[in-house]
Amino acid sequence: MSDTQRGDTATDRTETDADVESDEEGYEPRDVFDSTTEMDLRAGADNCTKVGTCDAECPVAEVNDDFPGPQFQGPEQWRLSQKGEVEIDDSITECSNCLQCDSGCPSGVPFSEMHNTARAKYVLEDQPLSIKKIRNRILANYRTSAWLASKLPRTANFFMNNGAVRWLMEKTMKIPSEREFPEFATQTFREWWAERGGEATSKERAREARAERGGAHVQSDEKRIAYFHGCYSNYNTTQVAKAMVRVYESLGYEITVPKQKCSGTPMFANGRVDDARRHAKVNVEHLGNAIEDGYDVICTCSSCSLALRQEYPDLFDLEGIDELAAHTYDAMEYLRIHEDLEAELAGANAEEFPDVAYHAPCHSRNQGLGRQAVELFEDVEGVTVTDVGDSCSGISGTYGWKSEKYETSMEIGEEMFEHMEETDAEHGMTECPTCSMQMEHGTGYEISHPMQLLETVLT
Repeated sequence: MSDTQRGDTATDRTETDADVESDEEGYEPRDVFDSTTEMDLRAGADNCTKVGTCDAECPVAEVNDDFPGPQFQGPEQWRLSQKGEVEIDDSITECSNCLQCDSGCPSGVPFSEMHNTARAKYVLEDQPLSIKKIRNRILANYRTSAWLASKLPRTANFFMNNGAVRWLMEKTMKIPSEREFPEFATQTFREWWAERGGEATSKERAREARAERGGAHVQSDEKRIAYFHGCYSNYNTTQVAKAMVRVYESLGYEITVPKQKCSGTPMFANGRVDDARRHAKVNVEHLGNAIEDGYDVICTCSSCSLALRQEYPDLFDLEGIDELAAHTYDAMEYLRIHEDLEAELAGANAEEFPDVAYHAPCHSRNQGLGRQAVELFEDVEGVTVTDVGDSCSGISGTYGWKSEKYETSMEIGEEMFEHMEETDAEHGMTECPTCSMQMEHGTGYEISHPMQLLETVLT
């Protein structure tokens, strides 16, 4: 499937008409690799017509003249690798994994798969051992660090943002001291979920909501979702996960929170596809069990939904992976498909919510979801949601958390910062947790998630 087709499919899934039913066959992962264990990207490389759209769309190439760009990193480097023992060029580590090259290519070249494959080969076979390589492995496995910090969150928050500690981390681990470390929640989302009563409480609250809406106070076989919260909503922005729970339950949905690990997004970006595969096996198994029980999977993080329904089937051959991709949705997208949100929001007032400058993450745009928040809230009284354009935030997950990439990250984000400050809003909104970090870092604005605005007007 070409990227143009993927964009059309993702857009189709974001219908606002409440009568449109979910088409589980509507999302088809691209068939990039053949059935052998050897990744064969010949078809994708041969599709490249060298028009240069990928390089023109690349935010890193725009600010870094030394970066050769996606065309070289993808099809050209793959062709070279087929001619013999050719080492992967170390500039592959300059790619931020924003996927704008995927979105911009008119020929459907699978750049992200090529970059992920090349980066993994370089890291595992060619990259020499160094402090930066060790740091990248730590950043790639953020879930492990966050789990440790969650055991003593107040202590972790104090030390991680201590000036001396940040200085030391820059000197020893090459993590930029300019970055403010995200605060760890004093109670993780999963701890809150368990304390609240877990799935049993969610079922009861959903049944009560359906009864209030004129339905029967019985279990529903249709309104059932499995929440993939990812790392950040579990350990840091738990308010986003809680907002999702309250919104969905108010609309009558019964929620389950399966066992899960990291989506693998930071691992892909750091060449640790081996680590990502181990996490993917757990996620595919447990989310797959939920799907078999009649649940659809929803994510509040745009990078998590991208990983589950695009990067997993493109990179891994695991039983049940295509079924998971077909049943995975962005949280807002799912409601726009299955609910008449326009009717729900008719007459709603959000005066208590500040006007916001909205940034659509690159990974949302890659799924065809770039304007869904703007479209949904444009007629809601009391709040103005201003789209700040299609520029990249620049942080790209762990990319902007590396000292040698910090300035590049901020240069890329400059356009977004300027557009935010040109609006009348002094508050930001986005679906991506690291874009949120960058928005706050570059403007000083407080940043929210669309689910939090939806919670304000619906509950």
